[in-house]
Amino acid sequence: MFVRELTYNHFMTSLCRQNMTNPTRLSDVPVAQQIPVVREIHGDRFTDPYEWMRDKDSPETTSYIAAQNEYCQQRLAPVMKLQHTLFEEFKSRVLETDMSVPTRMHGYWYFTRTREGDQYARQCRIPVKDVDDWTPPTIDALAEPGSEPGEEVFFDSNREAQGHDFYRLGGLDVSTDGRWLLYCVDTRGDERYDIRLRDLETGLDLPDHIDQVSSGPVLTPDGQWIFYVKVDQAWRPCSVWRHQVGCDVSEDVCVFEEDDERFWVGVGLSFDESMVVIGTSSKTTSEILTLSLSNPQGVFQTFIERQEGVEYDVSFASLPCKSPDGTESSFPVAVVYHNLENPNFSIRLIDMRIHRPPFSCDEGVVVAQGSPYGCEQVTTGREAGVDEPYYWQGNPAILQGSRGLSIEGMGIYQHFVLMSYRADSLLHLCVVSAQQAAQDLEAGQPWSFREIEPAGGDKNKMYSIAAADNPSYDAPTVRYSFGSYTCPAQLHELNVATGEDLLLKRAQVLGDFDPDQYCERRMWVKVRDGALVPVSLVWRRGTLSGLGAEPTEGLCSQVLSAPRSMHSGAWQSEGENTGKLVRPTGAPCFITGYGAYEIASDSGFSTGRLSLLDRGVVYACVHVRGGGEMGRAWYEQGRRLHKKHTFEDFIDVTAALEHSGWIDPHRTVANGGSAGGLLIGAVANMAPQLYAGIEADVPFVDALNTMLDPALPLTVTEWDEWGDPLHNPTVYRYMKEYTPYENVPDKEERSRKFGSTHFPKVLVTTSLNDTRVLYVEPLKWTARLQEEAVGADAIIKIEIDGGHGGTSGRYKQWEELALENAFCLSILTPDDPDLL
Repeated sequence: MFVRELTYNHFMTSLCRQNMTNPTRLSDVPVAQQIPVVREIHGDRFTDPYEWMRDKDSPETTSYIAAQNEYCQQRLAPVMKLQHTLFEEFKSRVLETDMSVPTRMHGYWYFTRTREGDQYARQCRIPVKDVDDWTPPTIDALAEPGSEPGEEVFFDSNREAQGHDFYRLGGLDVSTDGRWLLYCVDTRGDERYDIRLRDLETGLDLPDHIDQVSSGPVLTPDGQWIFYVKVDQAWRPCSVWRHQVGCDVSEDVCVFEEDDERFWVGVGLSFDESMVVIGTSSKTTSEILTLSLSNPQGVFQTFIERQEGVEYDVSFASLPCKSPDGTESSFPVAVVYHNLENPNFSIRLIDMRIHRPPFSCDEGVVVAQGSPYGCEQVTTGREAGVDEPYYWQGNPAILQGSRGLSIEGMGIYQHFVLMSYRADSLLHLCVVSAQQAAQDLEAGQPWSFREIEPAGGDKNKMYSIAAADNPSYDAPTVRYSFGSYTCPAQLHELNVATGEDLLLKRAQVLGDFDPDQYCERRMWVKVRDGALVPVSLVWRRGTLSGLGAEPTEGLCSQVLSAPRSMHSGAWQSEGENTGKLVRPTGAPCFITGYGAYEIASDSGFSTGRLSLLDRGVVYACVHVRGGGEMGRAWYEQGRRLHKKHTFEDFIDVTAALEHSGWIDPHRTVANGGSAGGLLIGAVANMAPQLYAGIEADVPFVDALNTMLDPALPLTVTEWDEWGDPLHNPTVYRYMKEYTPYENVPDKEERSRKFGSTHFPKVLVTTSLNDTRVLYVEPLKWTARLQEEAVGADAIIKIEIDGGHGGTSGRYKQWEELALENAFCLSILTPDDPDLL
């Protein structure tokens, strides 16, 4: 009987693995009806057979979505056991019952609690003992929420989410006296929020209901007024409204409206809570308006008039000084952060005693500025490379000689000044006492910032560091967080005056986790046009034994060169859609990237990633152009008519890692989401021979069609990022060359270009209510991939109740991640015993 069971299990295992690679053994691939829709523009004609899927409510679309979801369930059935294993691994590493470190705001210490089994967190608070109480209270993390002396659970998302398949908060705001709570929620995933106001003394909501607006409303500190943002027909946040608490919503007043469709609007409070601040901005231009809370029904005043191509922000604070009579005093300042003089931003300090509105970007004193090297809108320095060291006499000493230097922002507190900057592709944080900053300002010398270095940190780690939990202007200490790919996040508190650094909390990883068993490395790849592109690698010690000695960890100056020829050779056709590696080499690799909007892919710890690393997978993050890792020039070289650099960088780094023996092309899976999904879709078309699999999350793969329709959400505002193909023929032709949906190569084309018909296996995810990347883009792309002439093995998972970030609730999100990782591991480690 044992032999018969073994034989049967072996047979079923073999069959299920075939089902993952050969869809003909299951129900047929859903065949999408083709209804030609012709697009004619700029002398070009394109026939789109799947545009009918844009009608979300049509019976044809809903039935096709249902068929694709059923097909996806059947195709992923062989990985369900592995998904369960991964989910249990995630849970086993996480302290499910936990709490955050209390943060002081006005008269309370605020913190969150999570409980085992709960999808969402509870918001809690405890009264501050006295005005000088800045030591966080000691609270039992395992105690029942609300059971500690004085503890109040003032908002429980688990209770609020009952009856909803999707639930996401868009903001919480509490009045200064702690009585009034403003909250807003999205229960569909479409990022449209309903605002409510609750009396925390009674626990009851007021009749004030403001529905289907943007996130981030503001409650004035006295709890009497709400400022919020409405959206237009294209779901663009476009106007700010004022609501008086207790009045009917029909009496609300529009206090600002943005007519330029490129601009999005937001509202908030100044750091000192003395003003309501409106920010309106496109991708390249911004403007700030302010209103004193001494007159909330007054008229907003522009701080600096908008100027095309100039981005700026402003905050308000005070610096210490001595009065004429020798007593200690302070003077008001405005901290203006802008890119008028320098593409990588300058910080100017305006003395509000001697300057009067309206202001301009050239007022005040420059405290710090970034590197202009390689940026578009400069004359001096443009010829220099992004990675050239930058020196400017007015900069603080710690900034001198930095490469790819960009100033990220500065905040002035009562006792200290914080500045964040990016250099050599990494984030940095520095601090100076407010007293010393005032003295430096008076002396006309660079400010004496000093670097905040992680206490007890290993310099070989690629840390991400940032200010955290510092909402109180008069706090005597600064809190900062840091972590890396292999170092779980830590929260520290630094006394700037004494230098004492206190660890407040270290994220716990349960089980047998040992950080010394994992390695991380940042090195560089010379790509086809000569640029040096950073790539971060993470692996479990011993995974790369095939390279000989364990590679050096940490920040490394090693440069790999992309091979000149990337023609296949590794894949030889076997049937319609599969391939066989001639000479396996290197480790399995999960490689990811983003590369858009000047967003940097910074290092961070992930308990979910451990499941990949422990199975011998190398994790690689390519810091392609289009992101912000090396400042503004890095972004400019990967947007608009330079967008192809983003794709070429990713391809060249992959090829360099494979060519050098680090990773195995037969076991390399590429991943990207949203704009990163565009990246992944493009590289799959341009270099399918380098990848065995693709995981594309909410991918922006029908980019050209979207950018041609100004009625769609985001389109007009996105022209500054991608270019305007509707009015510019050059942009149209350029985007048409790379937009993934329109460039999928069929088997014949792949054979001709790459020497085989191989195309990576594809898992696509999307959400029906996503308003950032509409579901129709990945749905059309999948239909194209599944065409017989293309012959790609593609499946799509469409979330019915979800948004751009997928489902809500931590356990649901872990299940989603576990499924995606299980699909990837079916390619990366096909002999995993948990694969049926």
